[in-house]
Formats: sequence, structure tokens, C-alpha cells
Amino acid sequence: MRLKSLILGAAAALAVASPSLAQELTAITGGRVLTGTSVIENGTVVLRDGRIVSVGTGAAPSGARIIDARGKVVAPGFVAVDSGLGGSEVSSVRGSNDLSNSANTISAAFDVSYGLDPWSITLPVARLGGVTRAIVTPSHSGGGGGNHRDDGDTDFAGAGAGGFQTPGLFAGQAAIVHLAQGNDILVKARVAMVAPFGEAGAGVAGGARGAEFTQFKETLAEVRLFARNQRAYDRAGLRDLSLSRADLEALIPVANGTMPLIVTVHRAADIQQVLRLAREEGVKVILDGAEEGWLVAAQIASANVPVLLNPTANLPSNFEMRASRMENAAALQAAGVVIAIKGNEGSIHRAREMRFNAGNAVSHGLSYDAAIAAITVNPARIFGMGGQFGELKAGAAADVVIWSGDPLEPLSQAEAVYVGGAAQPMSSRQLLLHERYRTGGVQANGMPPAYGQ
Repeated sequence: MRLKSLILGAAAALAVASPSLAQELTAITGGRVLTGTSVIENGTVVLRDGRIVSVGTGAAPSGARIIDARGKVVAPGFVAVDSGLGGSEVSSVRGSNDLSNSANTISAAFDVSYGLDPWSITLPVARLGGVTRAIVTPSHSGGGGGNHRDDGDTDFAGAGAGGFQTPGLFAGQAAIVHLAQGNDILVKARVAMVAPFGEAGAGVAGGARGAEFTQFKETLAEVRLFARNQRAYDRAGLRDLSLSRADLEALIPVANGTMPLIVTVHRAADIQQVLRLAREEGVKVILDGAEEGWLVAAQIASANVPVLLNPTANLPSNFEMRASRMENAAALQAAGVVIAIKGNEGSIHRAREMRFNAGNAVSHGLSYDAAIAAITVNPARIFGMGGQFGELKAGAAADVVIWSGDPLEPLSQAEAVYVGGAAQPMSSRQLLLHERYRTGGVQANGMPPAYGQ
């Protein structure tokens, strides 16, 4: 029957090209190559065994399979930050959203990597937009970029069940994923901790910003006490602590400065206080949102703190964003801040729009090269993966996209996508449905597909 043929055809269309293609020597030649840090005209990118062998202007090596990219643009795969890709299907359907957690015994220890879905229909859509890697972050009330929980509840700090802190100050731990088709998309788990500050953080801590900072400092003191006295804790020889053992253990790398803390913050005054807190406590922070960051750009740069932002945020939607403006990205970059540009609405269904946001930032003063870096090499470096993906250089993962034109132009399309050197299917559920119903879903005999022979 035609329905069975359609299903089999869809499966075939979504199958990855032969894995051997990732192993053979392949040369992409003649294109305008954006490496993430430079531009090479009429360049040659050589791939083998899932890695980039070389990038330059030389001829293709003997015996290589040639992919002609003349008139095209060859770029690294984009890296989505502050994303929910693979962790949420429909945010309003609780059972399909594994990005948030409300158990008071598990807050900092919440690990989004265990809820990832390699078969999520959101992944091919993002991949068709040139996204090949993502930093998946747990969501919380007031989260940046739309990746937040808005359940209508007002939570305040206090002792919950078991005497543990509730709600927690921490949303959980982020993970890095790749978007290649397959049954395992996890690249690295527990790459950063996530916490809301500003208005959202104040709400969690009891209603005032000062309360959250005090509670945060007390929490770190407890974590350090626990780290020094774990044997005493095990034999109940330590005073009661406000976090569960799982949360205490998860926060040790934050307290000792080895795991970065993604801090959602918007107001310039709050940014200043977060920088002060990081300095006093020896915590490594990444600012998320920072819509008023341009007002304190020099201080952010001096502290060597990177920023994840949406450069199109320019409306004073609340008192935390009174000074938001489209030139934020340009001002931060000019001051020496390392920036990464996000997609829209949680970078899930609209993760691919990160390239449009980067283009908008260029139209408001950010240099083109800086915009490309902000969606490729910068995110990788911010999360400790510099040189491993996000740029076209020898030794990096062969995440390569061939574009019909400038990738920051909305009309340009990805014509080929490689993740780890493997060619990816250029299809998605939406495109398959379009093909099925573009004629109204009716066959020549006047019957729907399910009834055709």
C-alpha cells in the first residue's frame, strides 16, 4: 500500500549516508571557507575519520573524494547555547519536557543528560539550519532566551521536605550534544551549573536580591564544609546541611572553581553584583542574558567573563531590561568580552534562528567575523571545547556545512551538513509532511494515501 511505501520512504530519507563516508578521505574544494577565525577564498577542507585533516588553499590530496563547493560558502557547524534541543519536545506538554525539575532533594544535582532524546523531531530542523552541536541547559523561572519555566507559581526559600532547601537556588547541570542522526547524541555531561539571579533569583530566595546573594554564599560555605568533612557527614558527625548529599557533591566543582556557573542575569546593577560575588567566592561564571551588559562592558571584560546573549533583545519588557538595545553585542565585543549568540525561544524549535540573530547583530555594529565566531568557535571555547568543534582547523571534529550563500542571510540554505564527517539527511518531519500533503494528500484515484494501492 502507498502508506507503507511512504513510511519506508521516510525511513530511507532519514537514514544517514553510509558511515564509510566519515572514514574515507574527502576534500571540499573551491568554496569561500569561513573557518570561525578567518576567511579563505577558494579554499580546500580535507576530512577523514570524522576529523578535519587540513584547511587551506592547496589542491585536494590524491585519492580524495571531491565535493565541489564553487560558488558556495563552507562554514563550521553552528553551536547553539542555552538550548533545550533534545530535552524538550513541546514545552507546554509536561511529559515531553525534561529540562526542569522541582524536587527539593535534587536541584544542583539535576543532570539534563539523562533526559536527552536522540529521536526528537526538533533535532533535524535545527540541523537543517546549520546547527551541529548544542549546549543543553536546564530551565528555571526567569531563564534567558526563552529557555525558562513559567508555571505561574511563586516559590520562596525555606526548609522543605526532609529539612532540605526548597526551592533550590540551582536549576541543574548542562550537557553538550551533537546533532548527528543516531541513538546517542551526548558529547559531554555536567559541563556547567545553572542558576537564576536578578529578579528570578530573588524570588527563589525570598523576594530580595540581597537574600539570594547571602543564601548563595552560605550554600557555598556548606559545600566546602561538606567537601572537607565527608567522613564526618557519613557518620552523622556533621551539623545538618540545607542541601541533600547529591546536591552538595554536585556543587563541589562550582565551589572550587573548576565548573562554570551559568548565571541568568539581565540588569546592569545585578551584573556588577554577580561579578563581585564571583571575585569574592572564586567562582567561574558565564553571564546569560545580560541585556544591559553594554552599560558595564568594561567590567565584564576585566573580569574575563563570557556572555551568552540574544542581540535582538531590545525592549524594556520589565525593570531589569530598561536599557536593553540592539547594539549590546557590538558594545560587549568591542570592550573585549567573548560573546556567544543564542537562538530564540529556548533554542529548541527556533534554534536555527541563531544565524538570523547574528545577522541582526552585524546590522547593529558587530563585525561580520565576530558574528560568525559568536555562533561557532566562541561557544566551544566558553565551554572548554576549544579546538574540538566549532571551527574548521586540523584536528577538530569535521562538523561542516556547505551553504548556498552567506549563512547570515535568511535566504541562504544549507545544501550539505556533515557532523563528525558523516553526511546528514537533508530532511525533517516537517519536510516529509510537506511532501506528503503538498497536493492535498489525495492520490490520482481521488483517495487519501492510506487507501491507495
